[in-house]
Amino acid sequence: MKIASINVNGIRAAVERGFLDWLADQDVDVVCVQNLKAKSFELDDSILYPEGYEGYFLDAEQDGFSGVGLYCRKIPKAIMYGLGFEQCDNEARFLQADYDRFSIASFLMPDGSDYTAKQSFMSQYQEYLSKMARKRREYIICGTWHIAHKTVDLANWADNQTTPGFKPEERAWMDQMFGPTGFIDTFREVNRDAGEYTWWPKLDQDVPRSRQEGWRIDYQIVGPNFRRHVVDAWIDREATFSEFAPLIVEYDLTL
Repeated sequence: MKIASINVNGIRAAVERGFLDWLADQDVDVVCVQNLKAKSFELDDSILYPEGYEGYFLDAEQDGFSGVGLYCRKIPKAIMYGLGFEQCDNEARFLQADYDRFSIASFLMPDGSDYTAKQSFMSQYQEYLSKMARKRREYIICGTWHIAHKTVDLANWADNQTTPGFKPEERAWMDQMFGPTGFIDTFREVNRDAGEYTWWPKLDQDVPRSRQEGWRIDYQIVGPNFRRHVVDAWIDREATFSEFAPLIVEYDLTL
């Protein structure tokens, strides 16, 4: 089973730059998309239902803002929209597909432009993650967390220690999630290298991404029981329909 996660930063703009062509070339079972910046009723059927996939979407109340989606080859048993707290649900930041043995979620953390709002979200989300970790069901949570966890996860980290996305309290929050709460960073299970980024804030299309200063702020998170199922993980830097790159993880599981 392969799962891809990608912050499209505007689904219609991403489609114009080749997102659907990229999707058609992927042998991926579920694609989690974030930051749609469009309401689903505004989208063409070619975007809602690409060949071979069933699309599910959660729209933000605000126009042109946030939004998450799931493209699934196999129809889920159920879809869960939101997490039950206003900030998350009104801003369309969490969408979950339930299968027999586990659930797959598309998730978008606030970016920190309103840092107080991001802190509020993190506090409420931590409560949910703690409850989730105690359940018998397994979860794969995919998306943009807007936090680089370690110094290896961004270029020029020394100059970004007061920047939202790398503040000490944000990194401590990630320490809690990957420590006592018990979740696993699947990418770091198979790749410990520096220079592995998913977002380039000053993306220059004329310069290879490998030579640009980036951040790794996109994750696929699983519980400790799924650590053994992670086969491989990689970032598709060649996909340039967004300033974010797809994160793809292969699991020895079937839907």
